[in-house]
Amino acid sequence: MDIHKTAASFAGKHGITINGPDMDSLIDALLCDMQLGLDGVKTDFSGTTGAADTSCAENSANAAGAAYACPLTSSLEMIPTWKTPPQEPVKNERVIVIDAGGTNFRSCLVSFDHAGAASISDFEKCAMPGIEKELNKKEFFNAIAANLDHLKNKAAKIGFCFSYAMKITKDGDGQVLSFSKEIKAKEVIGSFVGSSLSEALVQRGWKKPEKIVLLNDTAAALLAGASTASSCRRYSSYAALILGTGLNTAYMEYGAIPKIAQSDDLTPHTQSKGQIVVCESGMFDKVVRSDFDIEFDKTTQSPGCYVIEKMCSGAYVGAVASRAVHGACREGLFGKNASKALTALGEFSLYDMDRFFYTPFCTDTVLGAALVHSDERDYNMLYVLLDMFVDRCARLTASLVSAAVIKTGRGKDPVLPVAVLCEGTTFYKTYNLRSRIMGYLDELLLRKRHIYYEVLSLDNAITLGTAVAVFS
Repeated sequence: MDIHKTAASFAGKHGITINGPDMDSLIDALLCDMQLGLDGVKTDFSGTTGAADTSCAENSANAAGAAYACPLTSSLEMIPTWKTPPQEPVKNERVIVIDAGGTNFRSCLVSFDHAGAASISDFEKCAMPGIEKELNKKEFFNAIAANLDHLKNKAAKIGFCFSYAMKITKDGDGQVLSFSKEIKAKEVIGSFVGSSLSEALVQRGWKKPEKIVLLNDTAAALLAGASTASSCRRYSSYAALILGTGLNTAYMEYGAIPKIAQSDDLTPHTQSKGQIVVCESGMFDKVVRSDFDIEFDKTTQSPGCYVIEKMCSGAYVGAVASRAVHGACREGLFGKNASKALTALGEFSLYDMDRFFYTPFCTDTVLGAALVHSDERDYNMLYVLLDMFVDRCARLTASLVSAAVIKTGRGKDPVLPVAVLCEGTTFYKTYNLRSRIMGYLDELLLRKRHIYYEVLSLDNAITLGTAVAVFS
């Protein structure tokens, strides 16, 4: 039987949507979920669920049976940030910038000169606290404070990009709602990051910071794009995608946000300018999962949660694909030698997949070495199976970005497109992923809906956006 037909039969048997998902239906479900999240039909800001809600696992299970249908409750946090792009460049200021990501913890000093030009100094990178072992609240914030010793008292203001679900308060602090990307710090959930860090810094001999402003990496990327826009190239609005270790989107919301509608800060003027909303789109669960997604999900720190993130992001794609390959070995899709070697290999990463895509016959790679005694049919079968997961990631990601762009309500004029800031190693480095996402975006936005957009990438976008956020 033809390799592609064999792979397609295997995929269909186990729920891998080889020619899907239906992206238009998925966008409709996303837009519905987004609006329900803005309405507050999910959780209150303390992170507790309302009477109509169920657990992550229950929501995910329910969604599998009614994929793409408009839900009764939202799986998306839809977090208002109280931030809008600054109207003027930041000048003559220094800001300590912290970037707590899914893998790395970065810190530096950003200085804006009299013309608004930014320079970065005192940069350091280390492992994100909570990756290796469970940390309590005190240990977590003490670890962060210790990582900042090289920046002690070099600026009175701190911008903190914290790439996890938070409730952003009007004063710029952030209350942790949940952790993803396998961070082990359960006691930190519910804590206010800014005030907790300020306390830890003072205990290490710092002057009390004048201001600590929290934001998500997607919001930071969006702010970076908006703050560097040229008068020669104008945009009607902004959206952002992070696809790296994790997955998230953000966009500019110009309509009413019912769950904060009573705020005294929301005047007609401020509403017309819009504010950044962080979707926490990795939580979206109205999507069909394969047997292998479900199998892997049970082994994670948060079973049933962050459903679409576990189907797309760099932390998880390799683990799911590994299980699919092992299943294919059991069902005889590979020859004897290949099946034995691939099964013995255990779990591999997205990085291992990439190396195989670029150099399939290289014996210095994990997957290439496993197939060294196999024939070309086994190489081709492995390529086709792994590529299913890359293409699925592209379709899901394009749907998420399209929904964010559509939700802005802008992009109707070709000279005023929506700028989409894209960041993340998975987006830029995964074999053929970026080009596929771009192709699907053209189909979904430009050709089908006549919505104009432009994908942007900026050097040091998250760092600069985090610095700008202190003044936005």
